[in-house]
Amino acid sequence: MAATHELGRHGEQLAVDYLRAAGYKILDRNWSCAEGEIDILARHGSALVVVEVKTRSGRSHGTAFEAVTPAKLTRLRMLAARWLSGQSEWFSAIRIDVVALERFGGEFSIRHDRGVS
Repeated sequence: MAATHELGRHGEQLAVDYLRAAGYKILDRNWSCAEGEIDILARHGSALVVVEVKTRSGRSHGTAFEAVTPAKLTRLRMLAARWLSGQSEWFSAIRIDVVALERFGGEFSIRHDRGVS
């Protein structure tokens, strides 16, 4: 379990580095409330981007993208509304992105799907 947690933390840091290099401003990380957690909240242009990060080192639990279910997307939309209720900043749009990191032996590969929901 500790190794899985460490893999996830490393994957989230790689995702933050990737997003910053792509011009995203990181607003919050690992924001949580009673209903759940958002991995990364970022601004891209004038849009709020809720980023779900999935990190895998094998396929025994499916691909990283298979882990982002319709129920997970519904929960992320609800959590984004909760996060926004405590903000004074204005956003022109809200979108959900998925950053998937997979490593099978060597370096991580990163895939970023924008606007999955």
